[in-house]
Amino acid sequence: MFDIEHADVREAVVRALAEDIGGGDITSRLTVAEDLTAHGSFLAKQDLVLAGVELLPLVYGARDGAAVQILQASGAKLQKGALIATVEGRARTLLECERVALNFMQRLSGVATLAAEHVAEVAGTKVKVLDTRKTTPGLRRLEKMAAAAGGVTNHRFGLFDAVLIKNNHITAAGGVRQALEKTRAFEGPVEIEVRTRAELDEALDCGAQRLLLDNLTPEEAEEWVRYINGRASTELSGNINLQNIREYARAGSDFISCGAITHSATAVDISFRLELEDL
Repeated sequence: MFDIEHADVREAVVRALAEDIGGGDITSRLTVAEDLTAHGSFLAKQDLVLAGVELLPLVYGARDGAAVQILQASGAKLQKGALIATVEGRARTLLECERVALNFMQRLSGVATLAAEHVAEVAGTKVKVLDTRKTTPGLRRLEKMAAAAGGVTNHRFGLFDAVLIKNNHITAAGGVRQALEKTRAFEGPVEIEVRTRAELDEALDCGAQRLLLDNLTPEEAEEWVRYINGRASTELSGNINLQNIREYARAGSDFISCGAITHSATAVDISFRLELEDL
């Protein structure tokens, strides 16, 4: 689930370590003997959906190295107190990598946990929950992996892998028909946002295959989906959250996209406990 071989992932880990450690962990150098060995445990301090644990070997491997044992995989639903992973090596290495390791797992598990909550809310309906591009700059690949770990379906990764014609594109192109005509040669997926019934009818007349219905009320969404009647797949977005997503899901749309899954996820509580090796 987590592609730790991807260059974006490795770059994120290296960048995070350089940001935190810089020229060296002064506190550990001054207070911890150079040859002291220790082992540590990562523990869930709350119920959560885990994500990012596979990054641990990258984090420690980028420094002096350590023996990492991963006991839970991304996507696992853990209860408070669950043991996630252990690490063994030089005490200085374990200490200098502690915060980066925790930052990644806490943030990514927060995304996965929130994603899973959204998915649970639409259980029993046909809708698939999508993430968006509303991600932390530089961490999109990791956050989308975390969203997938929570059961969400990844939407397009960036501006380069799918066409999504939004209202400003329609304005710049001169209208719905003109915008769709300009994308005919593109062989990948094409989706268009429609804001009015007139735009909806025009998009359908032009053979649009996927429609983005933005900022509708649940009642409006149900009416529009019923009117479309399967002539195109539909995605709902805009002001959808945990409190109302099930209401929107009942409208019968194929997809619901939620930016909050990545832009508003709260980091979960994971702790690291260091213990000295038995003498």
